[in-house]
Amino acid sequence: MKTIKTFAAVIALSVLPLTSFAQSVTATDSTLDGAEAKIAAQAKEAGASYKVTEAYTNNGVHMTAELLK
Repeated sequence: MKTIKTFAAVIALSVLPLTSFAQSVTATDSTLDGAEAKIAAQAKEAGASYKVTEAYTNNGVHMTAELLK
């Protein structure tokens, strides 16, 4: 039983660093290219890459991305 608890603790702690950086950023602009450029600038400032998770238009563009390190 103690071995199972130890194994579960090791698994939980090994996954923690993988999920600890997830950061969401948003940008708005009048074009998709402009919004993505703003996201790219934020990612560059953070020293990370990015993955666009959401983009929609309604009299402008709103874009959300997840920074990946």
